[in-house]
Amino acid sequence: MKDEKTEDQILDAAEKVFQRKGMDGARMQEIANEAGINKAMLHYYYRSKRFLFEAVFSKAFSIIAPEINRVINEDIPLFEKIRKFTHRYIDFIQKHPYIPNFIIQELNRDTDFINALQSKKGFPDFRNFQAQVEQEVRDGKIRAIKAEQLFIHLLSLNIFPFLAAPLLKGFLKIDDKTYKDLMEDRKEEIVNIIINYIQIKE
Repeated sequence: MKDEKTEDQILDAAEKVFQRKGMDGARMQEIANEAGINKAMLHYYYRSKRFLFEAVFSKAFSIIAPEINRVINEDIPLFEKIRKFTHRYIDFIQKHPYIPNFIIQELNRDTDFINALQSKKGFPDFRNFQAQVEQEVRDGKIRAIKAEQLFIHLLSLNIFPFLAAPLLKGFLKIDDKTYKDLMEDRKEEIVNIIINYIQIKE
């Protein structure tokens, strides 16, 4: 019988190793060592690194997806929603930096991956956000912009620095800690860029 405590221990250990080494660089023996179990026990719970990585991802996704869904459907002003989304997304990815690259890899590997994601509980529902943006445009509070375009801007500005982190660190000649501090500053940079772009100045 599989033990829930041991499984959580494995997932926590695997996440630490995946954060350090990435999917390709991680080794099952290293994960077993981190979890304090032998490799045979690890394979009993997860027979391949791919299954283990997907389990780690699912655990993390089950945390962030409902949170994103809550923010984009919350009954708050649009500008506040943009701020909350950005701050919570960056906070989450700072803790789980492997997720953006994993999603891109899986989308390239398996075109049905997004369908599997959409079937998960708490997958974000875009419709209320769309209705809110359309109403703000009609009320003359923001410039004429499609909700889809605004959402793409929001995701792109948040995701790209994590997808391109190694490249950006090289260009900017900065270490991991400095880059992490830069991402903290980026929260308000993103918010200001988007709000200044859509806001109608009086």
